Amino acid sequence: MNGAADHAVAPVVATPLRTEHAAVAPALPGTPVVRTGRGARSSAWARDRAAGPVLVAGVAGALSPDLRPGDLVVADQVTDGTTTVCSPAAPLLAGALTRRGLPVHVGTLATSPSVVTGAARTALAATGALAVDTETLPLASAAGGAPFAAVRAVVDTPTAPLLHPGTPGRGLTALRALRAAAPAMAEWLAALGPREVLLASPRSFCAGVTRAIDTVERELQRHQGPVYVRRQIVHNAHVVRSLEQRGAVFVEEVDDVPVGSPLVLAAHGVAPAVHAAAADRGLAVVDATCPLVSKVHAEVRRAARRGETVLLIGHREHEEVEGTVGEAPDDVVVVADVDQARTVAVRDPERVSYAVQTTLAVDEAEAVAAVLRDRFPALRAPRRDDICYATTNRQQAVRALAAQADLVLVVGSANSSNSVRLVEVARRAGCPAHLVEDAAQVDLRWLAGAGRIGLSAGASAPPHLVDELVTCLSGLGPVRVQDVHVTDEDVTFTLPPEVS
Repeated sequence: MNGAADHAVAPVVATPLRTEHAAVAPALPGTPVVRTGRGARSSAWARDRAAGPVLVAGVAGALSPDLRPGDLVVADQVTDGTTTVCSPAAPLLAGALTRRGLPVHVGTLATSPSVVTGAARTALAATGALAVDTETLPLASAAGGAPFAAVRAVVDTPTAPLLHPGTPGRGLTALRALRAAAPAMAEWLAALGPREVLLASPRSFCAGVTRAIDTVERELQRHQGPVYVRRQIVHNAHVVRSLEQRGAVFVEEVDDVPVGSPLVLAAHGVAPAVHAAAADRGLAVVDATCPLVSKVHAEVRRAARRGETVLLIGHREHEEVEGTVGEAPDDVVVVADVDQARTVAVRDPERVSYAVQTTLAVDEAEAVAAVLRDRFPALRAPRRDDICYATTNRQQAVRALAAQADLVLVVGSANSSNSVRLVEVARRAGCPAHLVEDAAQVDLRWLAGAGRIGLSAGASAPPHLVDELVTCLSGLGPVRVQDVHVTDEDVTFTLPPEVS
């Protein structure tokens, strides 16, 4: 379900100038690449063409001082100050260009009826547009609501105008960049088509993540100075950047925090030694550890007091496991997988229990636990399942997606254990799946031929990132959204007493 067959009019690459056509057409064999003409001639071409997908490829003049000759501008919208046409899939195309090592900027592209110089150029730059040309808006309008994209390579800049001895050299640089961009253009064309998007429900923030973020926000309201957070409050780069912009300062260890300052401990939990170090520095600590992680810590402490060896099923490098081990470092042995479960040694096989990292895949954790139960018949299990409700629910929802979708995309950061597990769950269910930080990380090549796409998000990923990805997909063709509902979540956690 992709490509020209999905449109009444075949997609076309529109290149206004002869030089632009010469740069792009040889790199797109089998693709309709047309020369539309400079300025008003492009408008005439657009009027004569039936509506259908259009990708505009050409050169432009930079308005922003941050742009250099050969930089590529991908338009998220094009305007002449009166009429505006949006390109929702711009992040997808920009991502494809970035992966090819090309310098890319996403933003507004202005269209002017004539070459802009001097004060007029300065005034246009003040609107926030990145670059200007004389053809893109009428060509965009020719799409008639069908997918539209524009890639413009910078020739002239505010400090090196078009009428300048260096223009021919800069022009060659721009045309080379345009030719190098052609494979990404081909990926955009191949990804066009109508789609059904299946949204996993539940997805995105869980109660523990919401509690942790709310804790930092409350601390920022309480203090005029900086609020320090040990490591990432939750494992998501977008969340961290947002809190940084509002005044949070993220540090690796408590030694990096000025004496007496406020400190928030992240949702993943910490070892008792971290609390002790914070007390030594007189820090005003607010503990945002997820209550379900605190439950595992308490289990480990109880088992250690009983003299048991605790087999902790999890990944040693994860912060949650690091903090849990710290509760009883001489009594906890981390077991990462079935192979380690088959060989792990304990002090006394009659005095052994196990605990589980809360963000593991349920089926993988159970496979490890089954081996441990077989080897150690006296093995004591947790009173209640350690894997958190949100992890379990999101994995069930992804399995439901994988049974119906051609492709599953999970929004989340690479260091988010629960997000990574969702991808693994989908793949084990037989569906291609990928983890993406946001829409810009979606590879257009994954979308070619994928008519039904499942979307989910890890428990630490903001919901708006999923919404933005759906919007991007709508820029490739009509999208029908369907909710795949597995269960309702009504769990909430009270905030730490210091901020409640």
